[in-house]
Amino acid sequence: MKVCVIGGGAAGMLCATLIARKGHSVSLFEKNEKLGKKIYITGKGRCNVTNATVGEEFLKNVVNGKKFVMGAVTRFNSVDTRAFFEDLQIPLKVERGNRVFPESDKSSDIIKGLERAMKWAGVCVNLNSNIEKIITENGLATAVVVGGKQINFDAVIVATGGLSYPSTGSTGDGYEFAKAVGHTIITPVPALCAIDLKGSELEKVEGLSLKNVRLSAKQKDKEKPVYVSEIGEMLFTKNGISGPIALSLSSYINRLDLNAVELFIDFKPALSIETLLLRIDRDIASMGAKQVSTLLEGLLPKSLSQIFAKRLKVNLTMKANQMNKELRKNLAVLLKNFQIIPKVLEGFNSAVVTAGGINLKEINPKYMKSKFVNNLYFIGEVLDIDALTGGFNLQLAFSTAATCASDFKDINF
Repeated sequence: MKVCVIGGGAAGMLCATLIARKGHSVSLFEKNEKLGKKIYITGKGRCNVTNATVGEEFLKNVVNGKKFVMGAVTRFNSVDTRAFFEDLQIPLKVERGNRVFPESDKSSDIIKGLERAMKWAGVCVNLNSNIEKIITENGLATAVVVGGKQINFDAVIVATGGLSYPSTGSTGDGYEFAKAVGHTIITPVPALCAIDLKGSELEKVEGLSLKNVRLSAKQKDKEKPVYVSEIGEMLFTKNGISGPIALSLSSYINRLDLNAVELFIDFKPALSIETLLLRIDRDIASMGAKQVSTLLEGLLPKSLSQIFAKRLKVNLTMKANQMNKELRKNLAVLLKNFQIIPKVLEGFNSAVVTAGGINLKEINPKYMKSKFVNNLYFIGEVLDIDALTGGFNLQLAFSTAATCASDFKDINF
């Protein structure tokens, strides 16, 4: 069979390799001047290639499309991904959170490995080749148009990614291919991105990093209440918040009306309000005539003291032992439920992945095949699937690619 793969990212390169290894004639088309541009920037240039968890533990980190990808991540999981790259002589290592990286800490090693695998399998790679159209006849994809020229194929696989990091070539081409054959697109939204906040109160703490805090999101809608929370590291930016737990939370609220969403920071997630209040009482009792500023600096980073004092409506120079029972309780509550108001999620230019995409109801999950065009496949981020940070999204790309490739039979020579 002559097989066309559109897109030279993680999903496209693995899929092309696996199909070519079965003896098929595979041509991969990439509109950029080189392959794997998005892989190059993943994991801050180190490439968090997968996550060592499997099965249900892996699926817990899938935000959208969990049921759809269940078969794919069983068929080709992180163990298979690691074996694939180690067979290419790329040693890997597992770090905190079961994140898997190349030992070299170079994303270029992953790209070069995929390039080698394609070359050895006999994939014909076409760079600077923008697919303009997929031609279909009688319910089959018969050809693609590139550079005004029509090239016939027996099967077409779309692996063009979403809209995140458009500078890498992710500009939504796959959505247009899908719509042209009747597929519907779930509105793409940025995922795993920073959250801008309303108000300028926190601008003064830009750059402040917090560890072991809880960030929660609550939806005001009583009919469809949403509550999610994450514990870990968070960073205050010029416009709002970022860092691992802020990015994760963005993926859970990106399809909601942010005007109906409230965010809360719990600075002491290991302590209950009652336990925290006892600690505040003890601290004040041991401080003598020291000021509120000293009390707050013992509980928080110094740069947050003024903001807390303002919300508590106290002066930093006030004697801590002058705080009455109500003020002490208010402080404990504020430490556990510090409200911040989301304004907007930062856009696709900085979003790690895209949520939304081709409606999963229109794709056969057994082989990632279109239900409208029998030999047209969609894999990776172009689908309405996304997961949390930690290597899960790249694994979804590999799993859907391998699942697609499994529909192609071995050719006996």
